[in-house]
Amino acid sequence: MDRLERSTALDGPAERLGGVVRALPLGRGRDVLHGRWLGHPAHPLMVQVPIGAWFSAAVLDALPGQRRAAGVLIGVGLAAAAPAAVAGWVDWAELRRRQMRVGLVHAAANIAGVGLYTASLAARARGRALRGKALGFAGLTAVGIGGAIGGHLAYRQGSGVNRAASVPDLVEPGWHGIGQVADLPLGRPVRRHVGDVAVLVVREEADRVHVMVDSCSHAAGPLSRGTVEDGCVRCPWHGSVFRLEDGWNVRGPATAPQPVFDTRVTDGRLEVRLRAPETAPSPDRA
Repeated sequence: MDRLERSTALDGPAERLGGVVRALPLGRGRDVLHGRWLGHPAHPLMVQVPIGAWFSAAVLDALPGQRRAAGVLIGVGLAAAAPAAVAGWVDWAELRRRQMRVGLVHAAANIAGVGLYTASLAARARGRALRGKALGFAGLTAVGIGGAIGGHLAYRQGSGVNRAASVPDLVEPGWHGIGQVADLPLGRPVRRHVGDVAVLVVREEADRVHVMVDSCSHAAGPLSRGTVEDGCVRCPWHGSVFRLEDGWNVRGPATAPQPVFDTRVTDGRLEVRLRAPETAPSPDRA
């Protein structure tokens, strides 16, 4: 898997496919597929249906008199695989290069599995039960390999995880001074630090300053290098949009909001305090 991460031969196909996926006219459906409404990627949830159906079909294939039921389950799995695959491709197109390499092989294994299950269903329809079972078990093997690669992508490479989740454990409680307000430019994002945690600071008025964690929750992109518009900041890496007031992820691919800080000005010095979890942002706030 480590060699696969370093395989530059996959960069060409990944770049071309990524461009195609990003160009799809999905509109707001893109955020739905990312799982912004769910608070984490939707793809892992969606794949439970085809995997569960296919595993159940394999169990029934091992029992006598269950050929018809196994075929139905394979068909259900194939139908459910399509939307799960679309969600996976949409997430994949917004990953980093090393993650995209692994994700491409993950997708190839799953495509092979779908092809084998399609052939299995066709063989069963023609009355070739043994051939259908053999193809079904081969399909389950391919999907299992794809799942193992997907696990590496998620847990080893951190694809889809909230990159800002550790912030509450890194910031000491209480107020922290981060500099003079007069030194902050108006309307332009800058980076400052609260201890070891980098934060984005945007000064709108003389005494109104927004502060949030600088590393984007999606892929740790530097929000301080992004653009500020209409009370929001856009990540320069993948275009996630966060509301400055409360960190809410207005637009994906980020599925988690940004941690934000309460602010106050004391003798011209800006002080910040990590906002408590009970005041978490709400999508209904204007």
